[in-house]
Amino acid sequence: MAKRRRRAPRSSIILRRLAVGALVLIAFLYFRPMRTYLHTRDTLAGRREQVRGLEAQKRELERRLRTSASTEALVLEARRLALVKPGERLFIVKGIAEWRRRHRTIGGGG
Repeated sequence: MAKRRRRAPRSSIILRRLAVGALVLIAFLYFRPMRTYLHTRDTLAGRREQVRGLEAQKRELERRLRTSASTEALVLEARRLALVKPGERLFIVKGIAEWRRRHRTIGGGG
């Protein structure tokens, strides 16, 4: 003979369903604020990374500004831009890299 299973009283079933419904409602009410919080946190992390990069760029530009204030730095920058002083002649030498390779080959073997 098989035993019959007793059913829980109707009031406890209703209470369980109400508890589950309350949990679902609470989860639903927390969903949007939690999603907004996580999105804002991710956005803030990205902005902090941008700020760190811009601060590093600012430090580099300030360093370049300090070094470019000297006369020697201005002369070197002018030479890099192919500017010459009055009375000087500008000579453009091509093929220096090839000359250096050949020179190392010849000098390294002897």
